[in-house]
Amino acid sequence: MATELSTCDLCDEHKADTSGAFRVLPPGFHSYGGRVRFGGPVSTVKCFEDNSLVKAALDEPGQGRVLVVDGGGSLRRALVGGNLAAAAAKNGWAGIVVNGCVRDSAELAASAVGIKALGLMPLPTDKRNEGQRDVAVLVQGVPVRPGEWLYADEDGVVVMDRCAA
Repeated sequence: MATELSTCDLCDEHKADTSGAFRVLPPGFHSYGGRVRFGGPVSTVKCFEDNSLVKAALDEPGQGRVLVVDGGGSLRRALVGGNLAAAAAKNGWAGIVVNGCVRDSAELAASAVGIKALGLMPLPTDKRNEGQRDVAVLVQGVPVRPGEWLYADEDGVVVMDRCAA
């Protein structure tokens, strides 16, 4: 089960992997959701200061997936807030990793979903219906592709080309 996997153990197991199949996101992601440990197959959204496609994704059945949102590292707008966290939990998403900001920290902490992001920003996004779904993204310089597996815990976030369990 993904909640029992340790990113440190996974790193120990794959530390000699030079193939690129195992990757670690750089430090800087903070935990905001009600679950600190989470993991699952990756779905992606690429957007910039517009969370229209993030909302559309989280309104769909998550089936234990992790939504990786490449917001370009923007710290000017929050791409996920309390309403989207509640939708993610209700629809069966395991977690959300945001290369950008989130808001409504008390609501995020009360949600039954894992959430990692670069920081908090109370300002919401504009709604322009722009962005891309399920495309390869770069999160802080690390490639993440739909269908790969992401695991997150207190120590960090790792991405692999297959399920670790």
